[in-house]
Amino acid sequence: MSANMPISNNNITAPTPQNTPLTQAPIALGLSRPTVPDISEDNEDGADAAGGGPDLSGIEQHMLGMVQGKLAGLVGKSSGYIESLPVDVKLNVEALKGVQVKQNELQNRYKKECLELERKYLELQKPLYERRNDIISGKSAATTEEITAGEQASIKDDEDYTPLPKDTAPSSSGIPEFWLTALRNHVALSELITERDADALKHLVDVRLEYLKEDEAAAASDTKGKPGFKILFVFSPNDFFENEVLEKTYLYQEEVGYSGDFVYDRALASKINWKEDKDLTKEFEIKKQRNKNTNRTRLVRKAHPTESFFNFFSPPVPPTDEAIENGDIEEEELAELEERLEVDYQIGEDLKEKIIPRAVDYFTGKALEYEAMDDEDDFEDLDDEDGDDDDDESDEDSESDADVPSGLRRRQGKGRGGAPPAAAVNPEECKQQ
Repeated sequence: MSANMPISNNNITAPTPQNTPLTQAPIALGLSRPTVPDISEDNEDGADAAGGGPDLSGIEQHMLGMVQGKLAGLVGKSSGYIESLPVDVKLNVEALKGVQVKQNELQNRYKKECLELERKYLELQKPLYERRNDIISGKSAATTEEITAGEQASIKDDEDYTPLPKDTAPSSSGIPEFWLTALRNHVALSELITERDADALKHLVDVRLEYLKEDEAAAASDTKGKPGFKILFVFSPNDFFENEVLEKTYLYQEEVGYSGDFVYDRALASKINWKEDKDLTKEFEIKKQRNKNTNRTRLVRKAHPTESFFNFFSPPVPPTDEAIENGDIEEEELAELEERLEVDYQIGEDLKEKIIPRAVDYFTGKALEYEAMDDEDDFEDLDDEDGDDDDDESDEDSESDADVPSGLRRRQGKGRGGAPPAAAVNPEECKQQ
C-alpha cells in the first residue's frame, strides 16, 4: 500500500515558492528510521586523522541547533512570489488547481479498482491456500507432481541442491510448527514473539487474508464502509485462550491521500478471551501487605503489562486532529505513538504482502536472503578520501567477512527495527506487467 502513511488526514499544502512543506509526520517506509553519525564522532575521527586538535564538537552542535531552529521558523512562510504575480496569471494558477481536482478523482478511482483487482486475485488463489493448509496440517499427503515442481524450483534457486531420496512415499505427516517458524523468520515479528508466546503460537494452524467487502463494511458500525483488509489467525484448541480465530482489521480512509495512495485510518482487533492465569500480555507478581492497624499480613496478586506478540491485538489508537491541534498530547508522547502506529501498520502490510503469499519462503528462511539484498541496495559506497589507511582497513574487513557464511554476512547489523524498507505498502501495486 502507500509508502507514506500519515497518522491522520490533515490538510497538506503543496510545496511552492510561496510556501515550503509543512512539517507533516508521515509514517515512514519500513520499520526503522535512518540514522546519521553523531557530530562528535565525526569530529573525533577528523582529529585523529589530523594528529589532534581542539575539540569543536560542542561548537558544531550549537551551530547545528541554531541552523535547524532558523529553518524551522521558515516553514510555511511565504516568499512573496505568488502574491506578486499579475491577476491573470493567478487565475491560471487557480485553473491548474481545478485540473488537479479531476486528476485526484481519477487517481481515487484507480486505487479503488486496484483494490478490487487484488480482491479478485485473492479469490483465485484461495484454492492454492487451502491446498497449502491441507499439506501443513496433515489433512492430505503431498502429490508426486507437487514435490517434483518444488524440487525443480529448489534446483533453480540453488545449483548445489540435492534432491530428496525417492524411496520414501509422501505421507500426511504435516509440518509441525510451520507458522510459528515462518513468523519468527520475519525480522520485526521475531522481536515480538517471546518464549511464552511460542507455546501458544505452536497452536497456530493458519494465517489468512480477507478484503473487506463494501456491503459487509457498510453494515458494520466499526468499519463504516471504509476499504481495508483483515488478517485471520486460526488456532487449534490450546491452554491459553478460548478463541478459535483472532482477527486484525486494517481500515483505509475512503479517499486517497496527497501522495496518491491509500491512507491508513485505524486498526481493529479481536478481544482475546484468556483462560484463567494464562494472559500472555501480563506478568503476575505476588506481594505481601501488612495491615497498619491489626498488623496482619496478606498476599496480593498484581498484574503488570509485559512484552508479547499478542499485544498485536491491542492496536494503538491514532490521535484525533483536534487533540493534536489543541496540544493535548505531548510531543514525546506523539512521537512514541506514531512509531507504534508505524510498526503496527507495517507488520499488517508485511503479513498481507509477504508472509501470507510466501509463507514457505519464510519457513525455510529463503525470504530473509531477499530482504538482506534489499538492505544492501540501500547503502552507497563512500568516496575514498583517506588514502591507503582506508584501503588497509577495507582489506581487514574483507578478510574477517570471508570467515562468515554469506547468508549471515548479509544479515549482520540488523538490530531492532532492522527490517528492510517495505516495498509492500501499496494497494497501488497492482503491478503493471
